[in-house]
Amino acid sequence: MLIGGKWRYGESEYEVCDPYRGLVVSIAPISTAHDLDDALVSAVKGKKIAAKLAGYQRADILHRAGAILAERIDEIAEIMARETGKAIKDCKGEVERSCSTVRLSAEEAVRITGEHVPMEASAMGAGKVAMLLRFPVGVVAGITPFNAPFNLAMHKIAPAFAAGNAIVLKPPPQAPLVVHKLVQIMVEAGMPEGVLNVVYGNDVGPLLVRDPRVDFISFTGSAAVGEIIKAASGLRRVALELGGTGQTIVDQDADLVAAAPVCARNAMRLAGQSCASVQNLYVHHSRRCELIERMEAEIAMLKTGDPLDPETDVGTMIDEAAAMRVEQWATEAVSGGARLVIGGGRTGAQLQPTLLADVTPSMKVVNTEVFGPLASVQTFDDIGKVFEIISEAPLGLQCGIYTNNLQTSMNAVRRIRSGAVIVNGTSTWRVDQMPYGGVKGSGIGREGPYYAMRDLTEERLVVFNL
Repeated sequence: MLIGGKWRYGESEYEVCDPYRGLVVSIAPISTAHDLDDALVSAVKGKKIAAKLAGYQRADILHRAGAILAERIDEIAEIMARETGKAIKDCKGEVERSCSTVRLSAEEAVRITGEHVPMEASAMGAGKVAMLLRFPVGVVAGITPFNAPFNLAMHKIAPAFAAGNAIVLKPPPQAPLVVHKLVQIMVEAGMPEGVLNVVYGNDVGPLLVRDPRVDFISFTGSAAVGEIIKAASGLRRVALELGGTGQTIVDQDADLVAAAPVCARNAMRLAGQSCASVQNLYVHHSRRCELIERMEAEIAMLKTGDPLDPETDVGTMIDEAAAMRVEQWATEAVSGGARLVIGGGRTGAQLQPTLLADVTPSMKVVNTEVFGPLASVQTFDDIGKVFEIISEAPLGLQCGIYTNNLQTSMNAVRRIRSGAVIVNGTSTWRVDQMPYGGVKGSGIGREGPYYAMRDLTEERLVVFNL
């Protein structure tokens, strides 16, 4: 643990095993309520230190962190692959993206702006000068998941600090060592004592979000946990990046040569363990057979196996229990009339990339977030009804649509209630500077350094009576 600028062991520990080999990768502390209290005491002091730093000073620290990180990509990627079972090529990609995330945060640290308020718009305001200024919120609680453990931790730490806040981070229990490497880099880069504090284990999570010393809660994870956090937050502000059911529409005029391989790979990469992973495909009935055939051919070419093999496309799921759950959902769907196009097999935590056809809306693989390497295909005649189905679904993270018709794409943008509509792309698309997040049960607020920092600062009105 990092508390008050000092490293601390836990009273007890737990082991993290490689989901592919079953070997111990890391040993992490289990933080106690006392550890958490010390971390929060430290953060309360740290928020004053962070707020006093000039923007260029915070930016310098973050730029140094980015330079150190760029030298350790391979080391960090290997740890991530071992802890999570994610393919090494995807792990390297995630760490490289984190270099962009910290750079973008550094750049935003020096351009936090307010605005002039035109007081002369009314007789009472005439002659006065007013402006909105932005100030740090204080202590940020950051809770991150296992599926992108390094970059999502960076999305909590870097924008929070860039905005002048202190943070108490609780990393995922499945990937503690890779986040520890990030924390070490921040310390090496010159993060002031007490500004960044890290605790581990599930026991302290509920205590952290309920503690009144926390001014802002930033959580990435499941919708069920997000709802609990929202209920516990009271009047404090939150940013919740939650789940999705990955809808992607393929209309009758779509370029399937381009669309089908992307749909297939974006359903299976990261073993489907992404909030925006392609899960539900809606294809016009006239293109159904072609889409399924092309996706099946693409999926058949994906290499599964050892996450450390540079040629592996799809590693394991986070553990065997997760793979067994998705396997069971697929079995239930087939028993209910769905057709298994390809995949379905499982060895330990390794689930073969799976494509289903002839599914129905009542099946779990359709109406519940799968979070595994499984996608389902449904057909439609009236695309307007698909817009309604997606808009009325409980989750609304991102939606993709393939069409060459400008009017169809604009109708999708206007009618689909979702955090994003990706035209001629799938639901699985994100760059780190964009506002990423959902609506409805998929969350509140947006990630992306500029957008996160708007939430991580609060407005204060200044009026000069001159």
